[in-house]
Amino acid sequence: MFRPGVLPLALVLALLLLPRAVLADPLDRPSADALGETLRMLEDPAARPGTTGSGSPSSDPHLKALTESPELTQEFYELAAQIFSELVENAGGDVGRMNEAVTRGQSDPAAFAASLSPATRARLQALADRIEAGKQEPDAR
Repeated sequence: MFRPGVLPLALVLALLLLPRAVLADPLDRPSADALGETLRMLEDPAARPGTTGSGSPSSDPHLKALTESPELTQEFYELAAQIFSELVENAGGDVGRMNEAVTRGQSDPAAFAASLSPATRARLQALADRIEAGKQEPDAR
């Protein structure tokens, strides 16, 4: 179903972007607020820490090397928000279950991808294909 290569790397990077605050108890009101802020940060470049006044992120070097374009970087962040939303929903807001899913996903990205909705899997595959296609294009120097 999923080809080796870019997809597992993209998924692992997305999982690493998920906040490490997902470690202990089920979501209380402050945690729910933090979740909303996290999703906003993932979807809105201007809300991310380390952005310039123009909203341009000082991207993680691994993500920047993977996506190689601001458009793909933004698409990556939006997909990470979608995955995070599904993770919270699938775990019923149980932070322990969310952490377990992230930990498993880091060691078995294909199994984690299989737990996502068909629409999210399709979006993940499409993004991985676009990233891979960009890597295979000859350097136009």
